[in-house]
Parts: sequence; C-alpha cells; structure tokens
Amino acid sequence: MSGALVHRWSDLESDRPMEKIERRRVVGERAMLSLVVLSEGCDVPTHRHDNEQFAHVLRGRIRFGLGERDTPGYREVEVAAGEVLQLPGGVPHSAYAIEESEVLDVFAPPSETTGIDRR
Repeated sequence: MSGALVHRWSDLESDRPMEKIERRRVVGERAMLSLVVLSEGCDVPTHRHDNEQFAHVLRGRIRFGLGERDTPGYREVEVAAGEVLQLPGGVPHSAYAIEESEVLDVFAPPSETTGIDRR
C-alpha cells in the first residue's frame, strides 16, 4: 500500500505541552494519535476542542470532569487501565491523574493543537 508508514513511539520526538505531561504524536490526514504520560497529580484544567477524542487509559487511573464545573450537568468519571472515554467534539472536560498514567488519545480530525496546548 503506497503511503503506509510504521512509527515507533520511542523514536518520535516528545513535547511537554504543560507541567507533568509528556506527549508523542503521530499526525495523519484524518486522525491523530497521542501517547501521553501524566505524572501523578497532573491537573489538566477544563478545556474544549472541536476534535472528537477517545482517551484509552493504558495504565493508571484518571478522574475526568465532564462539562463546566459548578453547573447542573457537570459530572466526574474515573477511567482506569483498559477503559476508554469517548468525548464528542466541543465537550468541556478536565483530567486529574490519580496515579502516574499513560493514555493513548485518538483525535479526529487532527490538529496542531488541542486544549492543553493553549495553556
């Protein structure tokens, strides 16, 4: 298949879009994968983005806030290793790493930035 590529996570450049987060990304035409390590206590403030997002927790536990805090629709869910949180585009959300966690995020469509890049 023409255009097929193989990526090795350990060979990809990492960045640190905010404190206590290390991220590596593979960006395609219609989707983007981000392998993210959140240190214990990492607190990602509420943000939103147009991309649909799937957060597959590979190890650890993360508490996600869904919606705007202090509003009637706000709720929290804990997502552990082996579970996937599906977020439609535009949904406000936050994340708190209960313990060191590794997450495979899938974003569609891809973008150079997500909510954490603006902080």
